[in-house]
Amino acid sequence: MRQGRGLLVAGWVMLTAGLVSVVASLAGLRLNYGMADVRSESMVPTYRPGDDIVYERVDGGEVRRGDVVLFSAPDRYPGGVLVVHRVIGVGGDRIVCCAGEGSARRLTVNGRTGVEPYVKDGDANGSLPPRYDVRVPEGRLFLLGDHRLNARDSRFFADDHGGTVPVEAVRGRVTEDRLGVLLLAGGALLGLLLAIAGLIGVLAGRAARRRPAEFGTQLWPSHF
Repeated sequence: MRQGRGLLVAGWVMLTAGLVSVVASLAGLRLNYGMADVRSESMVPTYRPGDDIVYERVDGGEVRRGDVVLFSAPDRYPGGVLVVHRVIGVGGDRIVCCAGEGSARRLTVNGRTGVEPYVKDGDANGSLPPRYDVRVPEGRLFLLGDHRLNARDSRFFADDHGGTVPVEAVRGRVTEDRLGVLLLAGGALLGLLLAIAGLIGVLAGRAARRRPAEFGTQLWPSHF
């Protein structure tokens, strides 16, 4: 009976620990990360339609220039879709388009010419609008797509705070670092295996505790 009780206790401990690990890991994934699929060509060549992206859930105030973010702006993009664009300017920045001519055109951020290796075909602005000069209000972001010829981004909403969006609109920042996701997913998998092993231990412990009782009910032969 002691052996059966030991198996039972160990099984319950493993089962509980495994379930806690699964719940904690899945909650961590849910609270810290999300997945989305790209639906437009506005971020080509960085991301193409159909690409799956992983994003970390961050406060909009944490993002920096160059970050790719997912944001919601129902007044501009109906349907509640999450839009993927790149942060070009944060509160206080001055964005001017464009220095240079033709293929040599470049954005300037606070008077400095920006280097944008991610822009499709090196075209910093596309066709419209040809010129703009925006001072980003505090608490807002100026966002552009990487495919400037095919992106309906901040440039096209100049009448609304210079096309900027509030930091509260940000839902996450795209990340290529999958380590956190893998660790949490691994934690959930290990927790599940531990819970299964614990369940087996519980069943085995209960079976072992019942076995002596069953033998105890048998009658010994009278000649003994």
